[in-house]
Amino acid sequence: MGRCCKCNSRLLCLCLLPCMMTGHLLIYIMVSIFITMSYAPPKIIIHYIAPGFSPNSSSLASHPLSPFWNLRLEDGAVWNQLQHVWDRQHNPILRKNTTGSMWKPNAQLLMETEDGCSDCMSDACSVPLKHDLNSLPEQMRAFIRSMHCREYPMLINQPGICRRGAEIYGVDSPMLLMAIKSQVGNFENRQAIRETWGRSGLVFGETNRKGELVQTVFLLGRQDSSMGPHPDLKNLLDLENQKYGDILQWDFRDAFYNLTLKDLLLWQWIQQYCPTATFIFKGDDDVFVRTDALLDYLHKKKEEHRLWRTNDTEMDLFLGDVIYNAMPIREPSAKYYIPENFYKGVYPPYAGGGGVVYSSSLALRLKEVSKRVRLFPIDDVYLGMCLQRLGLLPSHHPGFLTFDLPATDRGNPCAYRSLLLVHRRSPKEMLTLWKQLQNLAGQC
Repeated sequence: MGRCCKCNSRLLCLCLLPCMMTGHLLIYIMVSIFITMSYAPPKIIIHYIAPGFSPNSSSLASHPLSPFWNLRLEDGAVWNQLQHVWDRQHNPILRKNTTGSMWKPNAQLLMETEDGCSDCMSDACSVPLKHDLNSLPEQMRAFIRSMHCREYPMLINQPGICRRGAEIYGVDSPMLLMAIKSQVGNFENRQAIRETWGRSGLVFGETNRKGELVQTVFLLGRQDSSMGPHPDLKNLLDLENQKYGDILQWDFRDAFYNLTLKDLLLWQWIQQYCPTATFIFKGDDDVFVRTDALLDYLHKKKEEHRLWRTNDTEMDLFLGDVIYNAMPIREPSAKYYIPENFYKGVYPPYAGGGGVVYSSSLALRLKEVSKRVRLFPIDDVYLGMCLQRLGLLPSHHPGFLTFDLPATDRGNPCAYRSLLLVHRRSPKEMLTLWKQLQNLAGQC
């Protein structure tokens, strides 16, 4: 009897075991389905603006390494609002890959339609903003009224200057194009530069004794009548250009807040008339450059790039005295005054001090990316904005001396041995320093 009970119990267990396992499996499946249905993914906060892409391309936009602008629309900041509009217009995530658009800008934030303004030289083109601009200085108001204008006719051009120079000296192209920002009346500065560090032709380095072609041009606008009456210097400028053939002049007011235009127009000019130059120096007409030492440095960088580049990558060299985490100056009497209702935020890293050097290939990339960055009245900061949009940082070089040498060292030629650029020097000081620095290696 006991043996029969044991057999029946074992048989019952064997029968129930598959049922129990199947039941557990069903419970597991039901619980998994319930959890899946009730799960809500976390909200993803977008911290970046994707760069634009071709309307005919189906490839995804690349992911930036860091944010470009603060995406929160800054109340009371004209530039931030205008840039925010462009960021959204060029963001492929917010646009269809068709002629239609998923998002349209708020017309109240736009200063102008992109092609609705043809009279850029009279400052007559503007659309009212939501901001009261009457509290801004007149110079800033004039900038805002014309900041959408980027195309100006040339008054003086040198279309064949780079090609002719290369033919004369039997080289393929200029190693260095020196583009100096000047004004019509600064005759002495330009002449001192031509006679010293900015002379065009074959220039020999200190250590590299192979001559490299240097070509110098001066970037000018037209005289700014808003600064008061001034003598008409047009005939003198024409005579200067006839003799030296190195003046580039455009028909816009040559005011401090318009210096950024010289960068934009220079990039356009380079693309059309001097695309084969290897490097570009852009500087003011009150700096002193040790051109021979600069050529040595650039020759070294060119060789390093030739040895280490892969897949024919372009050189992204941008060199100068780099300033980090700078804040806008809010003092109205300061030269670089930027009102808070025009721009809010920290400046991106930028190179200041009167002069920078960058590769020609990077100049063409800056030209393209500048189409998506609103003009800013401080040219050095604007270059930093364009670089950040490209995902690049300017390289700091201690030889670019922004704030000059100590007063006790300025007369000592050997104190300049490690420098590439010093700011500032008058025309007379340039001539004196040039003579002192001849055969510097032998003196020190």
